Amino acid sequence: MPTTGINGFQLHFELRGDGEPLLLLHGGMGIGDDWRLVFPADPHGYRLIVPDFRGHGRSTSPDEPFTFKAAADDIRKLLDRLKIDRAKAIGVSMGAKTLLHLSSVDPDRIDRMVLVSATPRFPDAMRAIAATFTHEVFAALPSADRDALRARHVHGDEQIRRLYDMTRSFATSYDDMAFTSASLAAIRARTLIVHGDRDPLYPLELAVELFRGITRSALWIVPGGAHGPIFGERAPRFRDEALAFLATPD
Repeated sequence: MPTTGINGFQLHFELRGDGEPLLLLHGGMGIGDDWRLVFPADPHGYRLIVPDFRGHGRSTSPDEPFTFKAAADDIRKLLDRLKIDRAKAIGVSMGAKTLLHLSSVDPDRIDRMVLVSATPRFPDAMRAIAATFTHEVFAALPSADRDALRARHVHGDEQIRRLYDMTRSFATSYDDMAFTSASLAAIRARTLIVHGDRDPLYPLELAVELFRGITRSALWIVPGGAHGPIFGERAPRFRDEALAFLATPD
């Protein structure tokens, strides 16, 4: 379970398997191990790169506010350290937003990608929910819920409070997630956009906007799907569809 110093913090990541590089990027307040819920067995034919984002899980927190632009730079530098010039990728929510930044700033780095519950910007519904992530809410959680967070984010309550600060900051963030048709058009990776039609954070219209903006994209709308509609009973189909998409030749 290696770590590497990147951008002023220790980034934890796992490397598993042999074959083409495949990045798996988790969601906000999640950890890399969450991908075990989708892929109980590692996909055959891939060298998996599975990080914990800055401030999450076993990674430490840099002395600066979280941005998706910075998270994308972390992943770019991790790939540089691993001498990986080009990779495939799957990202959910935070991971998908990070991939939007990485693939638009460094278009040759990502070959194919699957974006789950992504958005070009933060809508009002998401901002309202983000604003509720206060330290007082964390302190008022049932002890079992706080212990569950501590088991996942191993650097103590200060790390978790910083994750709450991160989420709350999205309520007033306007320049980090601000993709336009021009910036989306810079993405050259073949892209599968996966979105639940009942996502309470990002309305379906935002997924359609991504589909229209990313030239080489396809859109899979998950009927009845909420945010991150790839877990539980939906995991087997997602697994099959995502891997089939990644393996399809140009």
